Amino acid sequence: MSTDASGLQRVLRSPELYYLAAAGQAADAAACVKPIDYIRRCLDDVGFPAEGRWIFPIIKGASAVGLASARLSPGLARLTAVMLTLYFSLAVGSHLRARDLRLNFAAATSLLAFYSALAVTGPPTPANASPGTR
Repeated sequence: MSTDASGLQRVLRSPELYYLAAAGQAADAAACVKPIDYIRRCLDDVGFPAEGRWIFPIIKGASAVGLASARLSPGLARLTAVMLTLYFSLAVGSHLRARDLRLNFAAATSLLAFYSALAVTGPPTPANASPGTR
């Protein structure tokens, strides 16, 4: 593996990157409680029904907790990255279906790539952890 690739993998596996992603998800969850205009317009643009929007703060809040567990429970943090990969796959699909190929599509696609990379690499597992706790 080249030095650049190993450096990138070291960054992607860093618990601090997971904490930063958790902070972003927590902020997004807060912005979805009573959706700010930008989020409301985005959901309107893709045709997401207003009566189902209550789920977003829950999903995003739970994902923030899962990502923040990177040191204590790397398996949970990785599972959260896998689920966020699924979430953003659905978001990209929603933007494609609605032919909404503007900034929000680019953001969803970028987050899909980011969480896919986290899901593939996962945070480090403590070397002294027993197999049942990894």
